[in-house]
Amino acid sequence: MTTIYFIRHGQSEANSKGIIQGHADFPLSELGMRQAELAGKWFANVELDAIYASDLGRAMVTADHIAVHQDLKVQSWPRLREVGLGPLEGKTREEMAIDFPQLKAEALLTSGIQGTEPVKNLTERCAHLVEKMTRTHPDGSIAAVSHGGFIGIFLTYMIAGTDWYKMNRPFMIGNTGITKVSLSQTGKAAIHYTNRTEHLDIEGNLLHSSTIAY
Repeated sequence: MTTIYFIRHGQSEANSKGIIQGHADFPLSELGMRQAELAGKWFANVELDAIYASDLGRAMVTADHIAVHQDLKVQSWPRLREVGLGPLEGKTREEMAIDFPQLKAEALLTSGIQGTEPVKNLTERCAHLVEKMTRTHPDGSIAAVSHGGFIGIFLTYMIAGTDWYKMNRPFMIGNTGITKVSLSQTGKAAIHYTNRTEHLDIEGNLLHSSTIAY
């Protein structure tokens, strides 16, 4: 059985300003750095065999805070990137609504707008993730630092397979939210929990930020 802890990156400067990121690279905010530090401390009590991260800076920096507490090097893996959103990237939701009014009735991550990442690519990414993790770490415990949109898609893929895009994705993943999934060697999943953020509770002060994921 392969155990994967998915972690969304800490709050980025774009998150704090309501800017859509996709593949655009924005650094962590001051709050995001603190969130990443606290997530790293939470993993000090978890035995990991490997740490993977999206190659985008906000994920790599978050992963580095986890690696501080493990005798492991972060492995950059572009397949863990956020969904590519092409012409939507760098816009606020208000700007997007003006430039692409049709999105008011469409799911942002699967809109099909030219220049955004196709469903086929996302499905292939999910399938490759399952294949690689179960083959490379058949009995391992892995941390995978990724992004809210992609984590939600992967969880839906684990439930619905290649029809995931037809479903309403119910998962809300906050900054540094931790999700635990087990995969059998045949690729069947058990979702233990999603979006755990108790590591952000510092003396009753929750260091939460927006759950807007993209």
